[in-house]
Amino acid sequence: MAVGARSGRDEGEERPDDAVKHEAEEDSGAKARPHRSFWKELPLLIGIALLLALLIKTFLVQAFSIPSDSMQNTLQRGDRVLVDKLTPWFGSEPERGEVVVFHDPANWLSGEPTPEANLAQKILSKIGLMPDASEKDLIKRTIAIGGDTVECKKGGPVVVNGKELDEPYIFPGNTPCDDAPFGPLTVPKGKIWVMGDHRQNSQDSRYHMQDSTQGFVPVDKVVGRAVVVAWPITRWSTLPIPDTFDQPGIGNQAAATALGLGAAGLAPVGLAPAALGLTGAVPLVMWRRRRLTTGRTAG
Repeated sequence: MAVGARSGRDEGEERPDDAVKHEAEEDSGAKARPHRSFWKELPLLIGIALLLALLIKTFLVQAFSIPSDSMQNTLQRGDRVLVDKLTPWFGSEPERGEVVVFHDPANWLSGEPTPEANLAQKILSKIGLMPDASEKDLIKRTIAIGGDTVECKKGGPVVVNGKELDEPYIFPGNTPCDDAPFGPLTVPKGKIWVMGDHRQNSQDSRYHMQDSTQGFVPVDKVVGRAVVVAWPITRWSTLPIPDTFDQPGIGNQAAATALGLGAAGLAPVGLAPAALGLTGAVPLVMWRRRRLTTGRTAG
C-alpha cells in the first residue's frame, strides 16, 4: 500500500457525528439561563407572601388583640385570639356559648380614641401586616340567638328558653346580672344577644337596649368565631362551647337563625395572616426555582 494513502476524507473535514455534537453544544449554551440569586427572587417571595396574607386575612383566619378586661378570666388583656372567618362563608351561624367577634353595631365604643393612621399604615393594614386603626371590633360570648327568649332577674341566673345557665366561666366574685338585670326578651331573627364573662365590667347587650339595635348584634356585623388563644404561649388554649349550652331542651323554642358576636374594644393583629402568607410563599418560590434549575439541566 502506498505510503500516505488517504482515508477517504480530508484531515480537516468533520465527521457527521462531530457536527451533531457541536450543534448540540451550541443549542445547550443558547438555552442555558443565568442562575438567579436569592436576592433577585426576594421581591417575588415578598409579593407572594403579601398576596397570601391578604387572602388569609380576608377569607380564612385573623388574629385579634384583647385590649380590655371584659372577658376575664376566659380572655386576659393582651391575649391574641385567632378568629375563624371561613365557616360563615358557607352559611354557618354562631351557636349559643360561642365567643365571637363583631364590628361595632351601634357606636358601642363611642368615646374610645381612634388613632389617625398614615398612608403606609393604611396600606399595611389592608394586607394584614398591621392592625386597622379605623376598625372598632368587639368580642363577647353569644348567650342567645334568633328566636330565643332570654332573661336574667337580679339574684338569679341567666335563663335561655326556660333553661337556667350554669356559668362557671363568669369572673370570680361576679353575679350573672345583678348590675343590670333584663328581660324576658325575644331575640329577633338575624341577631344575637351577647354578654361578657366579666359581667360587672362589660358594656354588653344589657347596656345598649336603648340604642338603634336594642342591644342585639346584627348578623351582618359578624366577623367570626374566636377559636384559639394563640398568644402568649403560656396561655394557649381552645375556646369550646360550655356544656351548659348543650343541656336538653335549650333549643326547643323557635329555631335559631341568627349570627352573632361580642363586645369589648378589639384590635386586629396583622401578624398571623402575614406569617401564614410568608409560610405559603416560600414553597411556591422554591418550587419555581427548582423548575428553572431543572430547565437549565435538561437544556
